[in-house]
Amino acid sequence: MTHGAESFVHPALFYRGSQEYLAGTVPFIQEGLAAGEPVAVAAPGSNLELLRAELGESAEAVRFIDMKEAGRNPGRIIPKVLRAFADAHPTGRVRIIGEPIWPGRTPDEYPACVQHEALINIAFRERDVTIVCPYDAAGLDAAVLADAYATHPVVVDGGREEHSDTYDPDRAVAAYNQPLARPLRAHAFTFDAERLPDARDFAVERAQHLGLAGKRLGDFALAVAELTTNSVVHGGGSGSLWVWGEGGQVLCEVRDSGQLTDPLAGRRPPLRDQLGGRGLLMVNYLTDLVRVHTSPEGTAIRFHLGN
Repeated sequence: MTHGAESFVHPALFYRGSQEYLAGTVPFIQEGLAAGEPVAVAAPGSNLELLRAELGESAEAVRFIDMKEAGRNPGRIIPKVLRAFADAHPTGRVRIIGEPIWPGRTPDEYPACVQHEALINIAFRERDVTIVCPYDAAGLDAAVLADAYATHPVVVDGGREEHSDTYDPDRAVAAYNQPLARPLRAHAFTFDAERLPDARDFAVERAQHLGLAGKRLGDFALAVAELTTNSVVHGGGSGSLWVWGEGGQVLCEVRDSGQLTDPLAGRRPPLRDQLGGRGLLMVNYLTDLVRVHTSPEGTAIRFHLGN
């Protein structure tokens, strides 16, 4: 994989089986280590073990991150995984292997994964960073691989590197900015500035009834408070929220009349002296999945949380 003249390099790597995975990733890691470049690998645990075994003692110089834990919510991968590592090494080139999509990602998670892959191109523009994104071409649908061409300027398949004719990250973000269907039996609450505490109490009571407890209930309460406050401050002064259970998780959705115009909202690490603007970032850090639909008519933000 060549760097070319560009600062930021973002290829997709299609692999079929462990040997192709190692052939596409190990030389990239070894070249980085030989050049004295910081290297991180954020991938599902099984692929981390493959790489550790193949690299031997060299693995000690690599930062390994289990993407199924750190990247369970795709919305936190840029700030908490990729930017956290790159920002810790501000001089010289940084190499990262990031695998956010694997067989088993749910239909609810997948749109957020594609948007994440597209937004990497904005988040790292003009940074001296190379992020290689492996895709299990034998285990993923053809539609997933087609989306990889839309979110990566270069695709490596079978050892051959080609430029993508369908690369269009803005279009990919827009394509998955989908309206969020809500079950008819979800419990609803309308709020404004005076009713913010009541909205939080309502949501927490419903979450407890649905089985959320302990630290996760505290995370739920904080996420609700952040989103409802954002609606009052930035979303027209009022909003509505719904709470329901689905697939063993508790879901909460907050809607208001505002529109998100910053594609990286909630995905930028806060500045050290920053006082505000952390609401959606905090929700991404606390919850298992965040989905967003925004338009001139308003914004809906939904989060999933399980015990």
